[in-house]
Amino acid sequence: MATLPAPPPHDWPEGLWRMSVERYHTLIDAGAFDDNDRVELLEGLVVEKMPKNPDHRIATRQTCDALRDVTPSGWYVDEQSPITTANSEPEPDASIIRGRTADYRDRNPGPKDVALVVEVADSSLSRDRGMKLRIYARAGIRIYWILNLHTRALEIYTNPQDDEYATRQTLGETETALLHLDAGTSVRVPVAQLLPPAR
Repeated sequence: MATLPAPPPHDWPEGLWRMSVERYHTLIDAGAFDDNDRVELLEGLVVEKMPKNPDHRIATRQTCDALRDVTPSGWYVDEQSPITTANSEPEPDASIIRGRTADYRDRNPGPKDVALVVEVADSSLSRDRGMKLRIYARAGIRIYWILNLHTRALEIYTNPQDDEYATRQTLGETETALLHLDAGTSVRVPVAQLLPPAR
């Protein structure tokens, strides 16, 4: 029997209809959502995605390109594609996934398949630091990056514990992030390569 998601946290209004991941998948398979329905399942609630401005679009593409340049064989970079957790199916702006895309023909990647998730944050900053952070930490995703377009900095969250990350590091645009994909594989990513041109 499917387990219903936990009640919404205190920052959600009351009276919202919650659903399981299984129910969400049933609705997708039945065609309840199409490409024009910009939604994702977050903490058991179908939530409209935040709008994206040109800087967000540029940063997302540059982030994916920069990660593809350094991601070794045995991993691949995905863009705005779903990751299935216990009660959510977020679609991070970028992620590094173990294996090949074809390995996930019958399911979406889950937390154990994910080395990194990245959210590009402008108008979505409070959601990315709140609800999205809780979801990724609770799922045990080891590394979460928020590319903060307001401060032109990369926030790096590691060591997930319950619904938060125990470690946070902030790198400026002249610095380089060291990303550990697994015990034997690390890559370096200059923060400047992720950001849109300064205005």
